[in-house]
Amino acid sequence: MVAGIVIGAGIFRAPADVARLIGDPAGFLGIWLLGAAVAVIGGLTYAALAQRAGGIGGEYRFLELGWGRPVGALFVWARTAVIQTGALATVAFVAGDYLAAVLPGSALLWALLSVGLITLFNLLGLSVSAAAQRLMSLAIMAALAAIAAMALPAAEALAAEPAAPAAAADANPGLALVFVMLVFGGWNEAAYLSGEVRGGAAGLRRGLVGGILLVALLYLAVNLAYLAALGIDRLAATPAPATAIAEAVLGEAGAAAITLAVVLAAWSTLNVTVITGARAMCALGQDLPALAFLGRWDSERSTPVAALLVQGAVALALVGLGGLARDGFEAMVAFTAPVFWLFLALVALVPFRLPELAAVRLPAAGFLAACLWMLWSSVGYARLLASQSELAGWLGFAGLLLVAAGLPLALRTRASRSA
Repeated sequence: MVAGIVIGAGIFRAPADVARLIGDPAGFLGIWLLGAAVAVIGGLTYAALAQRAGGIGGEYRFLELGWGRPVGALFVWARTAVIQTGALATVAFVAGDYLAAVLPGSALLWALLSVGLITLFNLLGLSVSAAAQRLMSLAIMAALAAIAAMALPAAEALAAEPAAPAAAADANPGLALVFVMLVFGGWNEAAYLSGEVRGGAAGLRRGLVGGILLVALLYLAVNLAYLAALGIDRLAATPAPATAIAEAVLGEAGAAAITLAVVLAAWSTLNVTVITGARAMCALGQDLPALAFLGRWDSERSTPVAALLVQGAVALALVGLGGLARDGFEAMVAFTAPVFWLFLALVALVPFRLPELAAVRLPAAGFLAACLWMLWSSVGYARLLASQSELAGWLGFAGLLLVAAGLPLALRTRASRSA
């Protein structure tokens, strides 16, 4: 499940951006290894926190434990309004772009349908969505392995084509790591299933670290394939490197197969994001009487129906908003990243506030440093886009303003707890 949570559509799109922002092969591979290290130390920190405050609430429970219920409630608000729903919209745009290339209808229409259909699918129950998740993850891993196998034949086929212009010299490793961590994103979502994991804290720790390492090896192999087939300059100029490799070796049939793999990857990510996001909303609803309707749990299907419906509605609205920007994917990355890394930094600080978690402070310190760097880089990314009069940049600051709009909910949570 952890590997399936992490592996998504980003590996088919983000490497081109990372290559453009790094500019040399060694640095390109190094930033992916750094991303894996950040995910591993984050996974160790989360496993320790889940042992102390597990259950369906994930980061909500961690923040409540370390900072109090108001901060936890503010996080769930941010997750509902920005982080999780924005992530759903981000991945939906990837699915929409690829589906629109092979089927009638616009990318926006397919993005909206992807969110709606995956939400409806999850209403059938956790057992159904979990089984589908495993099948989609296996299909994606097979597709990525095929890309790695086609690297050398693709390099020979592409050798006769004109060389691509040199990659941009203005390297930005901080922004490159933002895109790398977007591709590694999802490892933290396993915390929302900590109350349903066999083997308790030890099982969660094995699942987190083992799953991240498996994904890191797969990503390293795929990125080596991208470099071997395309070179760093051609990769930087190729937004869909996997499609380019498959088409060079297998022609249009290969390109169609990769399109299917990307769509499966996007739906896989959407599926697990829907599963975990609704559980955080449900946990808050169980704690706050004013939102009690979100806390309703269908024990027969093991799913929070009301939370799923609210989450789906907000995600659909964000897809519509992103459709107004030049690039919906870029807009949703700018919208979600600053808020996401702000709250992960607060999670990383929790072990320093609780004496019983002193043993995990070393990995937590490294994780905190990475979170602060990501926060700084993502705000800089939004500022850069805003300076270019891009709607995506202003959406980055709108996300932070939406978090501030949730402060009354946090204060009401404090009052409810006092009562």
